[in-house]
Amino acid sequence: ISRTEAAEIIKTYFARYPTIRGFLDGLVENAKRTGFAETLFGRRRYIDGIHSNNKMLLAAAERMAVNAPIQGTAADLIKIAMISLHRALQEGRFRAKLILQVHDELVVDVPEDEVEVVSRMVKDHMEGAGVGKIHVPLTVETGVAKNWLEV
Repeated sequence: ISRTEAAEIIKTYFARYPTIRGFLDGLVENAKRTGFAETLFGRRRYIDGIHSNNKMLLAAAERMAVNAPIQGTAADLIKIAMISLHRALQEGRFRAKLILQVHDELVVDVPEDEVEVVSRMVKDHMEGAGVGKIHVPLTVETGVAKNWLEV
């Protein structure tokens, strides 16, 4: 789409959801005040250029100030889920093994006789990763396949 059309979509979005604009602006202002952006779990990313006089560097720093708390919190959530699930699999003496993370997905190698219980565990541990920090439900879908190609 054209830049003009994209700009109109963004303008309409923020007009419809004005609190989001305030939230995003607040992330930038906080980074300017502190020099860093922070995830909901307290992990910090220091933002070089947040006080730059160079407009391109400043714009890039402001994008980082918005992006880091959002994507960083998502990264924190998947890591929390991975650690929790790994511990539960070990404690339960399951043969299933967590083998791969792809963005917001976990790939688990599971023997057929453990598929039902481990699928539920994956869902529970991923949905529970944000308890106490995230005040909207995290919903997770699970799927089963014989190999990566079928996924």
